[in-house]
Amino acid sequence: MIEIFKKNKRLLLKYTPRYSDENWIDEKLKEHGEITIIRIFDFLPEHLTDALEPTGWESSGKTFILGTVLDGYYQIDLEILGLQYDLLLDKDMNITDKTFVAAGRVSIFRKIDRLVKEQIVVGGSRENAIPVDDFENLLRVFPTKTTLDHYASSRITGILKDYLGTITDAQKKLEDHLKRQGSIKAVPKIDALYKYEAEKYIYIRDRLIDMLKDSDSYSEDNWQKLMLEFLLLLFPKYVAILENVHIKDYYSKRDTISDRYIDLTLIDANGNIDIIEIKKPFSNCLLSNSKYRDNYTPRKELSGSVMQAEKYLFHLNKWGAEGEKRINEKRSKDIPQGMKIKVTNPKAIIVLGRDNDFEENQLFDFEIIKRKYANIMDIMTYDDLLRRLENIITRFKATS
Repeated sequence: MIEIFKKNKRLLLKYTPRYSDENWIDEKLKEHGEITIIRIFDFLPEHLTDALEPTGWESSGKTFILGTVLDGYYQIDLEILGLQYDLLLDKDMNITDKTFVAAGRVSIFRKIDRLVKEQIVVGGSRENAIPVDDFENLLRVFPTKTTLDHYASSRITGILKDYLGTITDAQKKLEDHLKRQGSIKAVPKIDALYKYEAEKYIYIRDRLIDMLKDSDSYSEDNWQKLMLEFLLLLFPKYVAILENVHIKDYYSKRDTISDRYIDLTLIDANGNIDIIEIKKPFSNCLLSNSKYRDNYTPRKELSGSVMQAEKYLFHLNKWGAEGEKRINEKRSKDIPQGMKIKVTNPKAIIVLGRDNDFEENQLFDFEIIKRKYANIMDIMTYDDLLRRLENIITRFKATS
């Protein structure tokens, strides 16, 4: 049997053989240079100590140094437990044999170590530490011999129940047993990710605001290149951007096939291709200043961008399976390995202009125009992008 106790800033393990003399421990250490206790703890001769046990303990048995205090933790050498890194246990937590050993002499920390790629820290103030309460909850629900027996019976029942009508309902017994055991609460690591997400979008928002203040100093090509840095972050469903995608035009000229080039296309996570048009944020490029029959009508910049996107979509769809094959042959190196580009009812995104100085009636008419094309394209202004970013940032801040 083993007993674990603390003494003089050391964590000690006392081992008392049940059915044999303890002298074999010294002989094993002398002959082999190490000894394994209950298939879990590997000790060397230097781990032996003559430290006195707490009052009332039997004098028989051997005591080993399991760990020593360092910066508020008992540090246990990785080789003692067979781990990737040294184990750290809060020096103030209650530590017993059940901290290390599960039913059937299963090493708890070795099981955990196989599932993670970092140092195991329990308690204390370290950022990546498992809270003591959660660790104790883990010990309470750690699979026992009874749980494993129920699980094995459940698996056997699942296979044989369709053939043997007299099999007991082992699966229900397993479920009932697990309910009695309770469940473990997940450690809320996701909050840190939300925090970083908010910082990412704050940077994009601030960068976009600075660019919009000085947009006249950029050429159209330079503006597009700068926006390319943000596209996959602004539209996270996409995983790749392709520039100058070659397509065939069978309709513009009756007797010849023309070559066209789409400036920017987006590939989503399933390989579907869409079109995106990025225009400089010219002022007064969306709606006319004067009304036609009490309506604000689209300016040439807006209507021309919509028409251009519609033609690209038309030619992509008409090219069909042959077009898919040609695009994949030419652009496979620009997309994730193993992915195939698919032309499946592509849509378009158009980003252009500003609506920050629109009156209420202009916003209403512009929304009607956008909704008219909503089934094939998403028309948005740079102010739409800023509003989207603000909403994303608010969402992540609230969650974190």
